[in-house]
Amino acid sequence: MNHSGMHRSDPEERWLATTVHAAFFLLLGSSLARFLTRDQGGAPTGWAVALFAAFGLLYVLGRFLAPPPRPGSPPTSRHLLWLGSVSAVWVVLLVLAPSATWCAMPLLFAGLHALPPRVAVPLSALLTALVVISQVRVADGSLNPNMVVAPPAVAAVATAVLVHLQRQGTRQRLLIDDLVRTRHELAATERRAGVLAERQRLAAEIHDTVTQGLSSQGMLLQAADRVWQADPGTARVHLRDAAEITSRSLAEARRLVHDLAPADLAEHTLPDALAVLAERESRPGLTVEFRLDGEPDRLPERVEAALLRIAQGALANVREHAAATRAVVTLTCLEDQVSLDVADNGRGVGEDEAGGTSDAGSPLTSQPDRERGHGLPAMRIRARQAGGTLTVESAQGEGTVVSVTLPPASLAPARPVASAQPASLLKEPVR
Repeated sequence: MNHSGMHRSDPEERWLATTVHAAFFLLLGSSLARFLTRDQGGAPTGWAVALFAAFGLLYVLGRFLAPPPRPGSPPTSRHLLWLGSVSAVWVVLLVLAPSATWCAMPLLFAGLHALPPRVAVPLSALLTALVVISQVRVADGSLNPNMVVAPPAVAAVATAVLVHLQRQGTRQRLLIDDLVRTRHELAATERRAGVLAERQRLAAEIHDTVTQGLSSQGMLLQAADRVWQADPGTARVHLRDAAEITSRSLAEARRLVHDLAPADLAEHTLPDALAVLAERESRPGLTVEFRLDGEPDRLPERVEAALLRIAQGALANVREHAAATRAVVTLTCLEDQVSLDVADNGRGVGEDEAGGTSDAGSPLTSQPDRERGHGLPAMRIRARQAGGTLTVESAQGEGTVVSVTLPPASLAPARPVASAQPASLLKEPVR
């Protein structure tokens, strides 16, 4: 029957199917009772009762053996064969027992629901005409106008409602298909964006760990090669430093493979890791100092990793490009925000070369680093991903300050606050 093809998981459609089934058997039972009590006339009672039974049996079998197609799909040949058979039995039954007239309503619903409108509408008109003819044939006395007008009126209303529901269901299915397709496209776009963001993050991770380590090793090995004959002791010191950097780079690479977290944070808190970083970056000709202002709380791992990586990148630029003799790393912990400042007394960059702004140029990067394109841009990306802001203050010959400010809990963008200690360092004469 028509309702068997509906989505059985929908309670409303199951309720509709149950209602239609109950209405059919109620009409069938009342028609049989009327025939047996009032409308037998000259009709063979045995044949009529057998047709009533066959009519009900075909209705039940059609639900299981010839279910209608799902909404929007063309009817199957088995369903069309069932619909033709049950309609033919009803027509014969109508000739013998006019009381079976109103059993046409479930058939009308079945035809309209399962068939396309261009077929369902003529079918409903044919069934309605047979109902009118049957009513007129058994009418006594003068013709009652309701016998001619009422069945077409009821059929027209039912046809209009059901066709409207069918077309509305078709439009809803199209909208649902569009929505599902759009969701799939959006999910694919988000996956592509996630892949690109992860690639960018990995590029920054590799730049701040493996690349910087290799760069430092290269510089130490070149220095060792230059003084190998003249000062073997200094050359061996450079080699030992290069070996230590190799060990740290190997640990970072292994950590990168496992969980992409900084190796120093696996064993230390963020202040301790920054202190270790400052001690490690200190070398002859460059003194790096770490300062802690305030009482630090444990921050989310992603925030701590971002701050440590930014400090690593800033100190790498100081070491390679700033020609500085002193640098200060300051971690300031306030109640509503955390800030990290890396200040040096290097050569800095003039306003014309920095682009005239403190947050748009690349004061810490020389031309070679601009060509690599991962120094200051990587720090900006890390600060933005952590929900903070990164600023750069620099002037020709007066050093540079890199500051990143972010809230420790909500990771919402915070108002950048300049740190007093690095600013005072820029004015402090360094000997």
